[in-house]
Amino acid sequence: MARESESGLPIEPVYGPDDLRDWDPAQKLGEPGAYPFTRGVYPTMYTGRPWTMRQYAGFGTAAESNARYRQLIAHGTTGLSVAFDLPTQMGHDSDAPLAHGEVGRVGVAVDSIDDMRVLFGGIPLDQVSTSMTINAPAALLLLLYQLVAEEQGVDAGRLTGTVQNDVLKEYIARGTYIFPPKPSLRLTADIFKYCQAEIPKWNTISISGYHMAEAGASPAQEVAFTLADGIEYVRTAVAAGMDVDDFAPRLSFFFVARTTLLEEVAKFRAARRIWARVMKEEFGARNPKSLMLRFHTQTAGVQLTAQQPEVNLVRVSVQALAAVLGGTQSLHTNSFDEAIALPTDKSARLALRTQQVLAHETDVTATVDPFAGSYVIERMTDDVEAAAVELMDRVEELGGAVEAIERGFQKDEIERSAYRIAQETDSGERVVVGVNRFQLDEEEPYEPLRVDPAIEARQAERLARLRAERDQPAVDAALAALKKAAEGEDNVLYPMKDALRARATVGEVCNALREVWGTYVPADARG
Repeated sequence: MARESESGLPIEPVYGPDDLRDWDPAQKLGEPGAYPFTRGVYPTMYTGRPWTMRQYAGFGTAAESNARYRQLIAHGTTGLSVAFDLPTQMGHDSDAPLAHGEVGRVGVAVDSIDDMRVLFGGIPLDQVSTSMTINAPAALLLLLYQLVAEEQGVDAGRLTGTVQNDVLKEYIARGTYIFPPKPSLRLTADIFKYCQAEIPKWNTISISGYHMAEAGASPAQEVAFTLADGIEYVRTAVAAGMDVDDFAPRLSFFFVARTTLLEEVAKFRAARRIWARVMKEEFGARNPKSLMLRFHTQTAGVQLTAQQPEVNLVRVSVQALAAVLGGTQSLHTNSFDEAIALPTDKSARLALRTQQVLAHETDVTATVDPFAGSYVIERMTDDVEAAAVELMDRVEELGGAVEAIERGFQKDEIERSAYRIAQETDSGERVVVGVNRFQLDEEEPYEPLRVDPAIEARQAERLARLRAERDQPAVDAALAALKKAAEGEDNVLYPMKDALRARATVGEVCNALREVWGTYVPADARG
């Protein structure tokens, strides 16, 4: 009896040559590192060196997070990935009323250049690759990073890393937006232009399906809505006067890796193939790097359980293997205790060790694209591709990603998928080990890492001291220049950098833009 995949597509018990009838390997596969990049974006993939091992971390104060980063680097992490707290993500200072109770809880609090200096103190920024999970205020955090690098004597041309900077998925699945879509897209285009001129090795956006998957999106939905957002960003940049080959090589993507290993491998292959075709046929990209879908992967936090948390070590291992077999460029492995609280030092180290075992103790890095030609993988890749393209066509029929967002299309589709998953779990049709099968009568005690609630008061004290010490007329003048640029068509990152250098806070800079651009209110909350 056939099973269904996470995308609701049939999985047959046996696959053979007939399942690939009239299947053209030259068109579907190609060679590794060549169009359509089904087999990976580099000819040698991991046979030369493994993927970048990033560990997403950040909590409490900048000093505490800095200590965690130093530990991760000492344990062998090859790339940092910064988690910011909710006030920072929403463009509010730690002493703002809306920040109360959230300071430092799900990430590090960064209010100004003072915090950024502490966050990366003692870490040579020309020797690490840093990914920052920040969206609406992405420009601010990138500029703060550049300013700290300049203080270290590091030229911006040597900086490598990524800002997530994908605000469209915030309207769909996550909610940490600030401005309406049109000015948000204008800000994205300004970041593209700024980095092309000032920080040429920086990845200007990480177009994210991860958060949609965490909200319940199926693999096909994750691919479709992520690539539809990517198309919207490319159109925005082209409309702003940029040549596609000037910025497309710096685009990157961010996907989840679930425990359903076969479909996840197929998903990654399908996504690469679709993106290569879109960039070539719709946008006329000529540079082969513009056609490459390069992506970071994070194992599926939504699949971790608070019950029997050590079982999450097994889940994360399978998810990480799916990402590697699917050809990821970098990987974060979740810690086994994340369903309970922030990861402890030990659990974060074990998560990193999972990647190191895959890279150094298995043979998955010995050959390029181990699953190529597998009947089941190639058929599932075709099936995921067809389902994703159908959804992308529906987005286009609605007028593109932004128009579809305004109509709630992606959100509605994802919510239906999430409801199906919840029903299957509640009924026991979908087995979750330790939750609806193989439970323990009594859970073993576990002591989680806790954030000191006094952090909020300490951050408020730092802000008060900063405002007393700085040159306030210089801050006021810089913020006025920023608002003038936002009202016109000048690139806002240049006056924004001046304001941040003068020690304007994240909240003050975002408030200046709120005064010009307004804030976004979802359609279902407009009355």
